[in-house]
Amino acid sequence: MREVTLPGGERVPALGQGTWHIGDHKGTRAEEIATLKEGLDLGLSLIDTAEMYGEGAAEELVGEAIAGRRDQAFIVSKVYPHNATRRGVIAACERSLKRLGTDRIDLYLLHWRGSVPFAQTIAGFEDLKAAGKIRHYGVSNLDIGDMREWWASAGGRSVATNQILYNLTRRGPEWDLLPWLAERHIPLMAYSPIEQAALLEHPGLVAFAREHAMTPAQAALAWLMRRDDVIVIPKTGQRARLRENAAARDIVLDHAHLAALDRLFPPPRKARALEML
Repeated sequence: MREVTLPGGERVPALGQGTWHIGDHKGTRAEEIATLKEGLDLGLSLIDTAEMYGEGAAEELVGEAIAGRRDQAFIVSKVYPHNATRRGVIAACERSLKRLGTDRIDLYLLHWRGSVPFAQTIAGFEDLKAAGKIRHYGVSNLDIGDMREWWASAGGRSVATNQILYNLTRRGPEWDLLPWLAERHIPLMAYSPIEQAALLEHPGLVAFAREHAMTPAQAALAWLMRRDDVIVIPKTGQRARLRENAAARDIVLDHAHLAALDRLFPPPRKARALEML
């Protein structure tokens, strides 16, 4: 199992499980729960969710999937920006804990920047950490300017990760954000690593994958996992797709592979605003 080291020294799987749009439909619920459970069996123990996902429905589904196996899972959840005041973040966390059926969240993130000052959110996170309700905290969808501001805030240097949109078609963060994070030993968590399945049909990636005996999804995931400071959280509610994703851990891309992917998906040549979905 490839692992990534958090700033505090704890190691987590480089490949986890996302849950955006999971739990939205009753007809797929059983398969989605079975998929999360099989992911735990395969070592994909980091499960990412948020209070926004289905307005709590995804957290409830995750709670059902990890019931009786809480200690095997590393749970990541996120708070809405409008709930991110010092008191608001505590109340939001309590609601998430209830939906998840647990007494703690392993990593709690600000979902994106809103109007609440970072100092208030960090103070709430620190309160939750002191109470044992969360173990680590971080951010999501923060560009380099926001990260600098967060870092300069009291308690901001305890940030454990920045979860952002990063994949073969969204390489803008490589210009400045990724180097900034790397200098401070802050791992990146990449959401939508297959571009919401769009990469599965990219002609160039399909041809590359066929030539090198892998699937397009595996190529996209392996490309992200080439770095030792990136955690990847593909979402799937299907066990067959989960197994396909898990097999990407065994793929090592060499210099020729990476050069070919650079030709298909060129790295940035200038700074770009951070994209988000």
